[in-house]
Amino acid sequence: EIENQLATKSKTLDELKQSLALNGSAEQTPEALSLRIAELCEMVDSIVSQVAQLKTSMQSILEQWRVYDEVYAEVSLMTTRYLYCIDQCKRSVVSLEALENQVKTLQ
Repeated sequence: EIENQLATKSKTLDELKQSLALNGSAEQTPEALSLRIAELCEMVDSIVSQVAQLKTSMQSILEQWRVYDEVYAEVSLMTTRYLYCIDQCKRSVVSLEALENQVKTLQ
């Protein structure tokens, strides 16, 4: 979206350049307007460069988040498995009387 806006602004600057070349301006000298337009073009180029850098860093950040999500899902699954195993491996607390009754039943 920002890149589209920058392209639109660049077109507007080009139109201003053409208009300046054809008409000039009563308020400012053509040289002053040309300098101002050149400054604006430099600013647009700087912003285009910054947007490109931002886009690159955002892609890198998105990739890092994707990796994080994958690792998080794996760790979450492993944690769930370990908790299940721990729960299954717990020794049940049984009283001596209950064990004696079980032995008698088995005999």
